[in-house]
Amino acid sequence: MPPSKPSTTNATTAPVDEGAVRGLMGYNVKRAYIVLHSAAQQAAAAFDLRIPTFSCLSVIVRNPGITPSALAELLKIERSNLVVMVDELETRELVSRTQMKTDRRRFELKATVRGRRLHDKAAEAIAAAEAACLTALQDDEQQQLLALLNRIEGSMAD
Repeated sequence: MPPSKPSTTNATTAPVDEGAVRGLMGYNVKRAYIVLHSAAQQAAAAFDLRIPTFSCLSVIVRNPGITPSALAELLKIERSNLVVMVDELETRELVSRTQMKTDRRRFELKATVRGRRLHDKAAEAIAAAEAACLTALQDDEQQQLLALLNRIEGSMAD
């Protein structure tokens, strides 16, 4: 286990030892997530988007005709929360929700031209914000980190 590293100071300005948590993978992933998410959220806010809403829009852009239930499952979002996000995207005329021709009880989601344009601009800004956070890693290290994170997620396949 790596030694804990001081990261903050206390009232007397002495380094504060974070203890065993600095040797835990989940804690370190969470700390990195906080940095990356904050930067991404700030970039998304410039387009009046939140990261969960942007995620919905991004999947819809890449998967025209996806059903709300498939979208909720893919993003691991409660369906009731997804409805609120899709309503927001639809109100802003970024996506359309239409009845499926094959099953009139189900709906499909498609990005509008406006939605695709906003998505592309927001995706570029979010990627730039993330890149600014990752400057301590070489390109190959970034790709390796992404592959490792995907392997961790894949190890818990449902």
